[in-house]
Amino acid sequence: MKRVAVVGASLAGVRAAQELRAQGYDGGIVLIGDEPHLPYDRPPLSKAFLAGTASRESLALLDPGDLASLALDFRLGVRATALEPANRRVLLSDGTSVHADGVVIATGGRARTLPGFAGAHTLRTVDDAVALRSRLLPGARVVIVGAGFIGAEVASTCRSLGLDVVVLEALAVPLAPVLGPSLAAVCARLHLDHGTDLRCGVQISGLTPAGVELASGALVPADVVVVGVGMTPATDWLTGSGLQVGNGVHTDAGLVTSLPQVVAVGDVARYAGRRHEHWTNASEQAPVAVANLLAGHRARTYTPSGYVWSDQYSGTLQLAGHPRPDDTLSFVDGDPASSSFVATFSRDGSTVGVFALNNPKLFNRLRRQALRRPATV
Repeated sequence: MKRVAVVGASLAGVRAAQELRAQGYDGGIVLIGDEPHLPYDRPPLSKAFLAGTASRESLALLDPGDLASLALDFRLGVRATALEPANRRVLLSDGTSVHADGVVIATGGRARTLPGFAGAHTLRTVDDAVALRSRLLPGARVVIVGAGFIGAEVASTCRSLGLDVVVLEALAVPLAPVLGPSLAAVCARLHLDHGTDLRCGVQISGLTPAGVELASGALVPADVVVVGVGMTPATDWLTGSGLQVGNGVHTDAGLVTSLPQVVAVGDVARYAGRRHEHWTNASEQAPVAVANLLAGHRARTYTPSGYVWSDQYSGTLQLAGHPRPDDTLSFVDGDPASSSFVATFSRDGSTVGVFALNNPKLFNRLRRQALRRPATV
């Protein structure tokens, strides 16, 4: 294998490039990214960077030493438009192409938008964050559609800037499908305790110059509107490639597609029927995918840790494992009303998840002890 094309220059793509070198690959690596920027970290975009307390330079995933040792051939500001496996080529939007013996698909996704919300902000890229930050002026009224992790983090940042914030959520309690009703109620309380107007069970109909119009006909006044309703995997460029796509790029449990010289990692990878949109997942997948790419077959299987964290207001939420809302929830330390607690999820007598609010020490200990064996998902 003389050259590998890594399509996607965010965390998953960078980790794949680093793993190629770490696993002894000394051939060419072409890193293709549709943004003009060198690879950067996304979690701060909704937090410190949006608040203006972190610089663009602090987001960098690669320092000068990394750039020198990895010896990457960057193709930035261009999109991959097609994959031609028979010709071993990736076609690019500038009319050029990259010949590669192996391909790592790490294209992530694009922020999902809503019909009737032209002009609303989304938050997926550093340019999105810069555009949104320019609108967060003193006195601005902010309305956020969606109370998932991104929506909650943006709400938290806007409140730290002293802005009035309304969060509109379709669910009866935010994050209930992930955390279950008790822990979801804790997330709702964080909004309320910090002055955010959280409105659940709300259906929206569109965006007007005056604000967000609800299905009920009511209007929520807004100067700035942010839509945080998830992302769509970037797979359109793979049409005609022969790869199976649909809510991501389909792979086996080793992140290998139907073509052994093509693997997928990060938000875009739908491995063994599952897809996870978490920073840790994107980072953890690279060693397995790269090992299988270099081997030419599935030599290793990926077992996700299920770890995710979110900084919201005065709280750091941490989750590990693979819990379901109907699992048995037990509080190991503290209780739902506490400012710091740890809870476990159990199923069929085994611990399948750990959740903590502002208690990283105990969380990490329980995570190591209770989740040594992967849960059945």
